[in-house]
Amino acid sequence: MTQPSAFHESRSLFGDPDEAVLAPPRGGDKLPSYLQDHRKRLRTRFMEGGATAMPDYELLELVLFRAIPRQDVKPLARRLLEVFGDFGRVIAAAPARLREVNGVGDAVVQELKIVEAAAQRLARARVMHRPVLSSWNALLDYCHTTMALRETEQFRVLYLDRKNVLIADEEQARGTVDHVPVYPREVAKRALELNASALILVHNHPSGDPTPSQADIAVTEQMRQAGAVLGISLHDHLVIGKSRELSFRSEGYL
Repeated sequence: MTQPSAFHESRSLFGDPDEAVLAPPRGGDKLPSYLQDHRKRLRTRFMEGGATAMPDYELLELVLFRAIPRQDVKPLARRLLEVFGDFGRVIAAAPARLREVNGVGDAVVQELKIVEAAAQRLARARVMHRPVLSSWNALLDYCHTTMALRETEQFRVLYLDRKNVLIADEEQARGTVDHVPVYPREVAKRALELNASALILVHNHPSGDPTPSQADIAVTEQMRQAGAVLGISLHDHLVIGKSRELSFRSEGYL
């Protein structure tokens, strides 16, 4: 829920609307000395102690500095955390939901989505073109980074070669809060195009509970059968929840 405040729109250094600012600083566009000192202190603490030395709202301030270069961003940082809960959920929130927060516009959304994309790309780099069995924990970290905080279901397919090296990671479908359409024929067709020998299916449960539904179990069996006809193994199906995952292989579904 948003609350009224004295926030207003202004213009950024690049001509885009700034968001979420208190009354503009006096004396033109120059940032007041107390805000300059505050930003300098936060940046110094980050460089000297890293992110672990900072609470979520201060780390979020650092991200917002670029979007709102001449204003106090602490009120917006705290407001975002009140709405979404923690730094990770702010970064992962859908743009439409972010814009519902008083003071958030395109510049803030862009900075947050850049951080999210960077986190996902870094996690992905740790698993691509590597044997999945020797980097299983990194693979789980990647799946959580990419999918755990999504508000709708997403279905991904990880394609492996004969040495179980991850050769492709592709989103197969997006769905609603509790359903995502899956097409075994399309997955099998793509596996043949990539000359893949095995698959790992991954999808998330926005509810946070990774317990598979009957539909999850049924589509997994359909995928296993389709792959078997073509000589493509189904190694696992991972269901990603908010804080934990479920492996079909480990739980005996495969």
